[in-house]
Amino acid sequence: MPHAQAPASYRELLRIPTIGRILLGMALSRIGGSMFGVAIVLFTLDRFDSPALAGLVTFASVGPGLIVSPIAGALLDRHGRARLIVIDQLVGAASVILIAGLALGDALTPAILVLVTAVAGLTAPLSSVGLRTLFPLLVPRRLWERVNALDSNGYVVATLIGPPAAGLLVQLAGGPRTLLVIGALFGLAAVVFVRVADPHNETESTGKLLVDAWQGLRYTLLNPTLRALGISLAILNVGWGIVTIALPVLVLQRLGQGEAVVGAVFAVSGVTGGVGALLAGRWRTQGRERQMLMLPMAGMAVATAVLLASPTLAVLIAIMAITGFLNGPLDVALFTLRQRQTDPAWLGRAFAVSMSLNFMGYPFGAAIGGALVGISIETALAVAVVATALGALVAWWLIPRTPRRQGVAGT
Repeated sequence: MPHAQAPASYRELLRIPTIGRILLGMALSRIGGSMFGVAIVLFTLDRFDSPALAGLVTFASVGPGLIVSPIAGALLDRHGRARLIVIDQLVGAASVILIAGLALGDALTPAILVLVTAVAGLTAPLSSVGLRTLFPLLVPRRLWERVNALDSNGYVVATLIGPPAAGLLVQLAGGPRTLLVIGALFGLAAVVFVRVADPHNETESTGKLLVDAWQGLRYTLLNPTLRALGISLAILNVGWGIVTIALPVLVLQRLGQGEAVVGAVFAVSGVTGGVGALLAGRWRTQGRERQMLMLPMAGMAVATAVLLASPTLAVLIAIMAITGFLNGPLDVALFTLRQRQTDPAWLGRAFAVSMSLNFMGYPFGAAIGGALVGISIETALAVAVVATALGALVAWWLIPRTPRRQGVAGT
């Protein structure tokens, strides 16, 4: 008689070779990225006193990478993941250090700041997509919920450590020196990933990079589930992009607190997000992903509406705690559903396009938030509420009740 399969567990997951090194490199990279997201806004507000420029810089840090993501996905499928992740970490380190050096030499202009940030953003999908596609190749299907919970918690840990560290460092040491620390983190992450071996994976390729990229875009857009995830999450992230700009302005200018408080407020969502993700990782998500996506989105809209009605520090902390917790099951359901709906031969291209579609709203939200905050914080938060609620409605409407995986492009 065959032995019954042991229950899935986090301990079993961590026994998989190289997973520990990947999780360490992921943590360093994401902490650096989380610090950068807060530090660059605080740095821009302090140096140029312009919320609109802060929104534009945030857009530049993400937008170019989203545009080239189909090409990044094709490169990942053709050339492996670890070495391209290393390249992105080195580009990020060099760009951040360059910004810091120019600022310390009093040679940084708004145009140069936007340009260098955009260059760094071009290679960002190599890390974000590369990491996300390593997991389904290395981890057995029965452990996907567990690894996706740890993947989500990678962002949670980054949110818990990065923003408070960035806020405190900017307040004590200044923006340029904080950016130097972030550059060092990216460099250390590159060193960790140098010794990660790429798992073997069969892929479908025409041998032509642009054709492969186009087919990856077509594959994703013709898949009803991946297309629905892209549209609904993009709309949701418009709201989050607005909040990313509105929250620091609210804390610094309306509530009269310092940069360290900005980081601490973001960290609250990391604490509760970790709890939510670990709990969700213990659930069997198959067949329940639609509800696990839609209900947290709706809850986030309600929470942001409460902040709009009462923008005090206590309410802000409570709202960040609630939205962080809700983001846990949302992430686990999103990651697992996307893995189930993607043929392994198309992981790089499909994930690159899907993740870029998901995140597309964030840079636009940041740019919109920078402009709206100049009118009023209440206007910015109201638009964020509408975008978040609309994302929930679109998820309910478009995500198929019984998704079926698409095998090859165009079918």
